Amino acid sequence: MTVWLVAVSVVALCALVAVLVLSILLGRANRRYARLLASTRLRDAQPRTGPGHRANGLLGATHRAVQIATTTAARLRRHGVGGLLLSSLDDLSRWVEESRGELARVTAADGTITFMFTDIIDSTTLNEELGDKAWVRLLQAHDQLIRRQVAVRQGHVVKSLGDGFMIAFSTAELAISAAVAIQHTLAERPHKALRATPITIRIGIHRGPAITRDGDYFGRTVATAARVAAQAGSEEVLVSADTLDGLPDRGRFRLAQPRHTELKGLKGDHALHPVDWTAHQPV
Repeated sequence: MTVWLVAVSVVALCALVAVLVLSILLGRANRRYARLLASTRLRDAQPRTGPGHRANGLLGATHRAVQIATTTAARLRRHGVGGLLLSSLDDLSRWVEESRGELARVTAADGTITFMFTDIIDSTTLNEELGDKAWVRLLQAHDQLIRRQVAVRQGHVVKSLGDGFMIAFSTAELAISAAVAIQHTLAERPHKALRATPITIRIGIHRGPAITRDGDYFGRTVATAARVAAQAGSEEVLVSADTLDGLPDRGRFRLAQPRHTELKGLKGDHALHPVDWTAHQPV
């Protein structure tokens, strides 16, 4: 009788732990969904599920939540509570290691990260003129172009913003080099959709410390990078003074005269430097 009670108690404890693990997994997906819902326009949300890309946007978050639930249920049927517990803990451990590895890869030795924000000029007007299907094809060409240039320079696409990206780099030089390459490649219009409907983008770059949670980044550095991008014009690469401070050679890139401006929500006067990307060839 005592052995039976012990066995029942162990099974009940395992079941309780399994439910807790499942709650954690679903909670992660739910938080990601909520953040994307607040920051992404539904019409621009396109899941990126190909090799090498994380699913982005509302559909990607939903897909991930459903995937977690169905995978967990299947494991429970096949392996019981014990198998579910072990596999779920393995998943959590793997996700933690992946997050740590990604964070380490885009963090410089001094603890800073260089953030880039990109944005398509007049995207709402273009969408209205082209219609949704043609607009999605144009976005796909734009996305592939940017992701390719970022990957070559060891950058990390943090998230898609519908008509732009938030990207992290380990150094200011890699970020600016990627921006130069992106602008050059867009000007060459390598894709049929881009030749049919030329687009221009603006890019803002800022460097500093940041905090991370659930694969996303937060803090004053991120906010400043977004504000810098908002100040950029069509086909412009605009960088902050802190970004230039991160260059081992400040003469590495040709710069135009800086613009001094206030940035919404941030104190003080900020010097923003346009990069003359036409004076450089992509490397």
